[in-house]
Amino acid sequence: MKKLMVPILAAALTLGTAACSNSGGEKAAGGQGGSGSSYPEKAITFSVPSGAGGGLDTTGRALSNLFSSEGIVDSTITVENNPGGGQVVGTVDFANKDKGNDYRLLIASTPFILNHIKKEGNSPVSFRDITPIARLVTEYDVLAVPADSKYDTLEALFADLKKDPASISFAGGSGPGSFDHLNAIYPAMKAGVDVKGLKYISFDGGGEALTSLLGGNADVISSDVSSVYEYVKADKVKILGISAPERLEGEFAEIPTYKEQGIDAELTNWRGIYGPADMSEEAKAYWEEKVAQLVDTEAWKNELEKQGWQDGYMASEDFIKLMEEEEAMYKEIYEDLGMAK
Repeated sequence: MKKLMVPILAAALTLGTAACSNSGGEKAAGGQGGSGSSYPEKAITFSVPSGAGGGLDTTGRALSNLFSSEGIVDSTITVENNPGGGQVVGTVDFANKDKGNDYRLLIASTPFILNHIKKEGNSPVSFRDITPIARLVTEYDVLAVPADSKYDTLEALFADLKKDPASISFAGGSGPGSFDHLNAIYPAMKAGVDVKGLKYISFDGGGEALTSLLGGNADVISSDVSSVYEYVKADKVKILGISAPERLEGEFAEIPTYKEQGIDAELTNWRGIYGPADMSEEAKAYWEEKVAQLVDTEAWKNELEKQGWQDGYMASEDFIKLMEEEEAMYKEIYEDLGMAK
């Protein structure tokens, strides 16, 4: 009898150990925790809260391709678009539906901050509701006019706006309160213009806004520098200023900043990568390490140059501080304009 008890007890211990092990393994394999040492064990999805072909989508696909081609991430990475509401639909879905899912990450940009604090933003979630991993790139907006415009400087443009804020029309590829809109009204406000009377025409994208400008239906365009610069090279547009804190390098080096023209305003449109709420510490550390590896490669630097992006890499702790500072700044601007929640 004693001889039989030994294997029975051993079997029971083995089954108990296997059960405990399987419980943790199911969490990792199911994509809801990644607590095992083998994370990631299956395909990753980058959720992009915008349509295909835009800046966010391009960023997500560049990340996916380079993580693979540089041998940094072995798991397959797919990009899933979830557009609507200027990032509202995709970011809210991610925050609410993907909690604890280490196999889904979000690519979002500055409007993620704006949508939560502006009156018409309609977003109940902020960066505090998910897990910031890193800021990736920065991009700056410009104020530009047709090549034959009488305006050659922001000083001349804002001087006329001070006299009559509604006399000059601005076109932008997104709605009121958006980054393009802020790029028009914030420097004007800093220049002493009564921006409540400023005329801003919103379009569904930067391409439509440029068509309006070139067609004579708008006087000034507010848009990202890389989109506008192609028209500068074709002698169809001239840029009056850029929202960067200092002059950019390379082909954009001749563009004066708002600040050097006496206007104390700068605006940065960034794109970053986030994990879900309740992300495991292992998965967070994994992606922080992999992003840091990627941004140090020549392939990533070449991608930045190809896309006209600036290196905006910032690790999670500094990224969170930046978003807190920007949230406060934008909230103050919206309050001045009567656009805050």
